[in-house]
Amino acid sequence: MKKLRVDKIASVTVNLGLSKTVEVSDRISARQGAVCVVRALEEKRVYDKLELSSGRMAKISRGDIIVGALGKRRALMGFCGVVPESVKTGDTLNILNIGGVIGKATSYNRDYGLPLKVEVLGAACREGTPLNIADHARPVASTLRSSMPIVVVSGTSMNSGKTVAASKIVQELTWKGYTVAAAKVSGVSALKDTLNMMDHGAVEALSFLDFGYPSTVGSEDVPRITKGALNALSESDPDVCVVELGDGILGDYGVKTFFSDREIASAISCNIVCAIDPVGAWGITEILRKEGIGVDLVSGPITDNTVGIDFIRNNLGCTGINAVDGKKLGDFVQRRIGEKS
Repeated sequence: MKKLRVDKIASVTVNLGLSKTVEVSDRISARQGAVCVVRALEEKRVYDKLELSSGRMAKISRGDIIVGALGKRRALMGFCGVVPESVKTGDTLNILNIGGVIGKATSYNRDYGLPLKVEVLGAACREGTPLNIADHARPVASTLRSSMPIVVVSGTSMNSGKTVAASKIVQELTWKGYTVAAAKVSGVSALKDTLNMMDHGAVEALSFLDFGYPSTVGSEDVPRITKGALNALSESDPDVCVVELGDGILGDYGVKTFFSDREIASAISCNIVCAIDPVGAWGITEILRKEGIGVDLVSGPITDNTVGIDFIRNNLGCTGINAVDGKKLGDFVQRRIGEKS
């Protein structure tokens, strides 16, 4: 066991409250969420930032000693990576996302090149015990106890407008006098989306990270994470909760399992989907309708002008509203969830 002074503590470890001096062991558990200490082997011109536990972004410099956590990623417009079967000191791994999820890269987007390489220095420990971000995490739940209205925002893929729409809804409902909670229940770990929701007025925001998951890739637990988040958020008695689902309906992050859970599906007060183009809007609407779930509103880039909005109305039988038109979006959601009591 040794102690190292680290340069950067990644946001994926935020709930552990780590200091800049970290105990490090050579015994590394190759498990999702295991906290490890690595050294940056290079600098990049793109995808060169790390989100710190404070939420601030910092450039990664060659030689930086970084604390992150092992995890998976499968991003259509980013990196793919896995937790290796074994991890030992001296191994070369990659930083797979801005939140400090670390794994072995298996594929990458040509716009970004290979993800930044790091050398494994050891496992982060506390009082001799290796740490995992699941340590002392909030509990998931099998049953939904909350009865507050739920506004769900999902999409066809990354960059389909989900976060913009969800944040605008939080803001508009807050301006209307609602106490709004928020949750992001699928995706890969980063604080930026939940912080953004709070910046727009959410009184509290939770994500799968708070339940010990560096990402939800390949997980069947998204419904249990969702119920745990909604149960926890309901304790402060908010008027409504806005739930964002990261990635897309057909991605590898468990979004479809969310909608397949009957208890969750029946609790949705307003179901909003985001799409880039008409094919995507049609596809996600059809997928959900086959699950017996109606779509109330379509947003995202498809609603950037009247071409897409007309398509949504004429072919999908629902409303299209761009998040830029915040008041119109807020008014629509308010009608779905009901006036504030």
